[in-house]
Amino acid sequence: MPLYEKFTGRHRDDFATLDDLQRHYRLTYPDDFNFAYDCLDVMAAETPDARAMLWVSKDGAERTFTFADIKRLTDKTANWLQSVGVRRGDMVMLVLKRGHQFWYTLLALHKLGAVAVPATHLLTPKDFVYRFNAAGIRMVVATGDGDVARSITQALPESPSVELLAVTGGAGAPGFLDFDAGVAAASETFTRPVPHNKATDMMLMAFSSGTTGYPKMVAQPFTYPLGHILTGCFWHRAEAGGLHLTISDTGWLKSLWGKLYGQWLAGSAVLVYDFDKFSAPDILDKVSHYKVTTFCAPPTMYRYIIKEDLSQWDLSSLRHCTTAGEALNPEVYSNFLRQTGLKIFEGFGQTETTICCWTAYPWMQPRLGSMGLPCPGYRMVICDEEGREAGAGVTGEICIRTDEAGGGTPAGMFLHYLHDEETTQLAWHDDLYHTGDTAYRDEMGFLWYVGRTDDVIKSSGYRIGPFEVESALMEHPSVVECAVTGVPDPDRGFAVKATIVLANGFTGTPALTKELQQHVKKVTAPYKYPRVVEYVDVLPKTISGKIRRVEIRERDELRS
Repeated sequence: MPLYEKFTGRHRDDFATLDDLQRHYRLTYPDDFNFAYDCLDVMAAETPDARAMLWVSKDGAERTFTFADIKRLTDKTANWLQSVGVRRGDMVMLVLKRGHQFWYTLLALHKLGAVAVPATHLLTPKDFVYRFNAAGIRMVVATGDGDVARSITQALPESPSVELLAVTGGAGAPGFLDFDAGVAAASETFTRPVPHNKATDMMLMAFSSGTTGYPKMVAQPFTYPLGHILTGCFWHRAEAGGLHLTISDTGWLKSLWGKLYGQWLAGSAVLVYDFDKFSAPDILDKVSHYKVTTFCAPPTMYRYIIKEDLSQWDLSSLRHCTTAGEALNPEVYSNFLRQTGLKIFEGFGQTETTICCWTAYPWMQPRLGSMGLPCPGYRMVICDEEGREAGAGVTGEICIRTDEAGGGTPAGMFLHYLHDEETTQLAWHDDLYHTGDTAYRDEMGFLWYVGRTDDVIKSSGYRIGPFEVESALMEHPSVVECAVTGVPDPDRGFAVKATIVLANGFTGTPALTKELQQHVKKVTAPYKYPRVVEYVDVLPKTISGKIRRVEIRERDELRS
């Protein structure tokens, strides 16, 4: 029996219709729920030899981890972390790319009641300084692969909260503990600390991009993994004995959507391929060779995949494919269906939620361009600027109702923005959470995505906030004003564009453009740099002096 049945009371195939699922899907769990104890330890006891993870290095080395292996390594890691001083409530940042250490370190932090903070290895020293100080990071566990340790070290003089550093891979970085050696020497016996955590305590904190400031800090409770029963068991259709592949590194919450909680609750193993750079042929090789059964990737990667002759790969093991992160292009869907016979099922969610809108197999067929219908537990409405529910066909903001009379806050929804009550209140008040995304609802109840209210750019699966890119550009002496927007890109969905007003004495030459692009790559994460740069004499603004990015986007659309 898949473990998720313990919390839902029913197997997914026992729901006869989508209406049956919507009406009768319920979760039950203890007040001190903790995935590491109530799920991992149970799976290790009931199915110790079942495969939990197949890890493949970029050089092709393979390691298979059973659920018993993961529990043993989790307990050893928890003991080691405890021995170096990590305690309940400590903020611990994990910068581990796709290293297998991420899984048992994350779960060890769950066992300790510490707060895990995933972060991408693409961050620059300046990025780390902001995140360390904003979140009060006490410890960092980082990969020894690449320049991550060097960037973290450069950030330390401005990061007083960071007391402990560890690195994987035995790299021996100065000032860093040897994570692998420490874990190897630790005991395999771990006792749950008392008092136990509450299900409503903070378990995880993730950074979310925004446009009016630096990334928000999204606090998620210990119930967050249960929200991913809908993601992994129902939407991904992960299955016992199967092998699921979601393309994401561990610096993004998408990895927790597709590489851990929901898939293991379904009894499926996860394939973790620790590659450096996405290559469609390379990914197709892995899907074919390892017989992947369920697959999820952002639309950008599907766009590269369909450029290949898919008949060159044996994809017969694939049974179900999904996508999220941006709208799926109808041509991509149709081309993939023609070449593989598989439909791509879309889903929608945020850092603040788990999957909350979907096209759910087998009850629904994909409607090209539609986000689908709300997931069980998520009462989604389209609201106008006054918070009133809009009628069919009217574009408004996607909101989620959380009043107790209607069932309250769904499992998987965030607690608050850490250390930012004002922003929390702006987004979530009067029992209505404002997602910042806009859409309209058709007569059948399907939602159709329109765009972000706060101008976040979705490029190649990344969510990029203009503020950080603009701040980086403004540091260059040639830039007086700038506005960062997204422009349609056939491969990336959207590319980052910078519209710039230059200072006197500077001319918008190709050489300056390249210099500005390189400057952004050095100041902030390289993937955020503007691929398109336009020089103008003045930026469009409102009467109050605010830049009208919407006007820039509309002008670009007319040109395309």
